[in-house]
Formats: sequence, structure tokens, C-alpha cells
Amino acid sequence: MMTGKRLIISALVLALVQISFLSWIIAGRAAILRDGKQVLLKVEPIDPRDLLRGDYILLGYDISRIPVKLIGNIPAGKLSSDETSIVVRLKPGADGYWGPTAAWFGRAPAPAASGEADIVGHVSEGWDISQGETTIAPEYGIERFYLPEGEGIAIQNDMRVRPFGIRVAIAANGTAQIKALVDGDKTLFEEPLY
Repeated sequence: MMTGKRLIISALVLALVQISFLSWIIAGRAAILRDGKQVLLKVEPIDPRDLLRGDYILLGYDISRIPVKLIGNIPAGKLSSDETSIVVRLKPGADGYWGPTAAWFGRAPAPAASGEADIVGHVSEGWDISQGETTIAPEYGIERFYLPEGEGIAIQNDMRVRPFGIRVAIAANGTAQIKALVDGDKTLFEEPLY
């Protein structure tokens, strides 16, 4: 049986481990937002409300549908995918929004140039190019943006009328975090570092 002193020390150690783990998660996200390469993606709205979590915008992007012809390393005989990672190379367009220029399963063959960025996504199982599919749909972990209560429906309606964008910070390893929701040149909502 543990004595009172040992029990208190064990509880303190457990609390420190839990606090350290949560701090590590928060610091990792903040590092991406602070130091990551910023890109602007054009968004396509989908749904503004979750009854349990509040208002959010479910987002789709131009990079949410990658043409199969952009993928540079589809192995011979590989027609479908099980949850695999994909690297999508982005480059800014004339309108300021970044779009896909190339993609690779696994890793990119070379690092992105200074005017480019690589974002890593995951391809859900189920795509099958033997059935004539011309695009695949990766997810990047930036498909939801939560808003203050009551803001989701108004923004959703505005998104159907004019283009909105999401400013994204991308870490060197390709992990992305949403930094801000923008309407033209105006920043509507910005994510805090902590």
C-alpha cells in the first residue's frame, strides 16, 4: 500500500506528464502558425453548423480534388488506395490563391522551390482509377473552421455570393494549420497562437 507521501508524489508526476503532453500539442500548433509558410487557398463552402460544437464552416478547396494526371509516381498496377499520404506542390496563381502544380504519393522527389510550398494530405481509401476516376480527394486536416456563435450562417451565405479565402500556415514537414478566414483583402477571423 502507498503511503500518503508517495501517493502525492505519484499524483504530481502524473499531472506534470499530462500538462507536458498538452503543452507539447499546443506548442506544435503554435509553431506552425508562427513559422510556417503562408499560402492563401480559395474555399468552397459546404455546411455551417454542428449542434454539439457550434458554428463552423466545412471547407473544400481547389486542392481537395487532385487530377490523377498531376500525380508523378503512381506505381504500376496500383489502381486504388488505402489511407496513404500524398504531397501536393502548391504555387501562387495570378489571383493570389495557391493551387496544385504536382503531387506524389509518399514524399516529393525534391524540396519545394522558394515560391512554392508542399502540403501533406491523406487520401481516403476507396478511390479507384481503374473505374475511370480522373481525380482523387485528399484531406489535409484544414477542412473545418469554427466561428463565434451566430456567425456561421451569415458567412456561409456570403460565400455563395463572392469568393472567400483561408490563409494557411504550412510547416516544413507539410503539416497545415488554418491561420485566418479572409474576405478579399479583409481578415474576418484569425486563429490565436495559443
